[in-house]
Amino acid sequence: MSVSMKMAIDALCVSDGVGSGVGSRVRSDSTSSTASQGSKGRLLLRQRLSQLLTCVEDLSSDDEANEELSRTLDEAFQLCGGISPRDTFRLHMVTWNVATAEPPGDVTSLLQLDAQPATDLYVIGLQEVNAAPLRFLSDLLVEDSWSHLLMNTLASRGYIKVSSVRLQGLLLLVFSKQVHVPFIRDIQTTYTRTGIFGYWGNKGGVSVRFSLYGHMICFVNCHLTAHMGYALQRVDEFEYILETQDFDLDNTPTVRDHKVVFWFGDLNFRIADHGMHFLRSSINSGRFNLLWERDQLLTMKKKEPFLQEFEEGPLKFKPTYKFNRNSDTYDTSTQKTWLGFNGKKRKPAWTDRILWRIKPNSPPPEDDEEERASTSTQHSDDGQEEYPIKVLQDTYTCDPSYGVSDHKPVIGIFNLEMRKRCDSALVSVCPEGQWSADQDAVLSYTILEDFMSSTWDWVGLYKVGFKTASDYATFVWVKGELAEVNEVMQVCVNKDDVPLVAGEYVLGYYSYNMQSIVGFSHNFQIVESKRAVMEGMVPQDVNGLNK
Repeated sequence: MSVSMKMAIDALCVSDGVGSGVGSRVRSDSTSSTASQGSKGRLLLRQRLSQLLTCVEDLSSDDEANEELSRTLDEAFQLCGGISPRDTFRLHMVTWNVATAEPPGDVTSLLQLDAQPATDLYVIGLQEVNAAPLRFLSDLLVEDSWSHLLMNTLASRGYIKVSSVRLQGLLLLVFSKQVHVPFIRDIQTTYTRTGIFGYWGNKGGVSVRFSLYGHMICFVNCHLTAHMGYALQRVDEFEYILETQDFDLDNTPTVRDHKVVFWFGDLNFRIADHGMHFLRSSINSGRFNLLWERDQLLTMKKKEPFLQEFEEGPLKFKPTYKFNRNSDTYDTSTQKTWLGFNGKKRKPAWTDRILWRIKPNSPPPEDDEEERASTSTQHSDDGQEEYPIKVLQDTYTCDPSYGVSDHKPVIGIFNLEMRKRCDSALVSVCPEGQWSADQDAVLSYTILEDFMSSTWDWVGLYKVGFKTASDYATFVWVKGELAEVNEVMQVCVNKDDVPLVAGEYVLGYYSYNMQSIVGFSHNFQIVESKRAVMEGMVPQDVNGLNK
């Protein structure tokens, strides 16, 4: 065997097998290169390649050696292929203080709906949604105008709202492509009030957490205390929300326990010390870097260890506050103080921010070798090494075209690179035979993997283009007795509950414990009923889709 060939194979034995091209974009990784070398998959790969060396050196016949070489290399690189490929998920985030305004007529630009590659997940955090008492009570009964617009817009593009949470003016919405919905599990929401000694929700944080293909991710939308002189209070509120929000799952009881945390909103940090003339001159000339050293969040990050855990892309866009409404002009109004005297105009500031945090790897103990080996195995089982997740920020900017508020919306677009920890649905659902309102219909479902199923689970019938799990045409409860794995269960749907008019539908199995749809059927056609034919009924338009 040639020396060069042996050196090449030795290099493969110590390679981590994962390439990365960072470019100028901002990237974070949930694992280090030294940690990844210790993973089980890498060890198996090294064993295979070591066997290859032994085979080549021991075999006497060139033909036998070549055959064994080919077979062992195939095994080695199949194994390498099993641990190296990653899936990339496109995440589009928006934070916007809407200042109690009604939504604009079109949000295509805000959501970049025509951009390629297409978005997999939309996460939208709003602050100061109109929360006047009568308006807030009406929003509890029906969707608020912002949610309504966003759901209608995204449903027509095949996105489903998987979760939302509201605390007075704070609103957080998560939308996903339908194909990912069965793998968004263990959804939980919570909130923290910080306004008026923690008893009022005009300030605070709302969060949604879930498992995405087995990776625990948390989104926190915040609105912190305003005004220039309250930077320390904002830091305290940030830390208070971070420390006090908790969840029911043992593996992620706090925000920090999640593999990735996105922290965003109107954080209200200002640009200190600089005068109005210098601020506007720097902004107009595009020299934003001159303002960074006086940005309160960047300054506080140097002092506060917990803030140093969070990352942020460079602020290469105009400060997003404060603008005259329906204008690209910074505040020209004369503010009135509470005694009626004239106050100062608001200085421009990057109040609206998007940060993220990668859960750090646990450092190995400094005790004896046996304990280190034990800890290494536990660490690998936690998935940080075997299933790393990388965050690559593609875009961090604002959209100045929207003027309904005195804030401009901030957009962050990320690529999440990960290996799926789970890639098969928990439940399969299937319509049986032809469906029509002329007769009772039958559906079947099969539990494919053991999970916390419940007699409170149900199967919904959805028209293609539906907006959310509750947007069903009808639903049926699952069987009273819990199904075994791979056991086929059948449920009848009363013909009176089957839509009269023909259309394209899909069945979805909703898990009560996971608070999400964990399995879809294929799309299928409901046949027009005799009554619909006789009465000349026409298909209903659903979010621009007439099926």
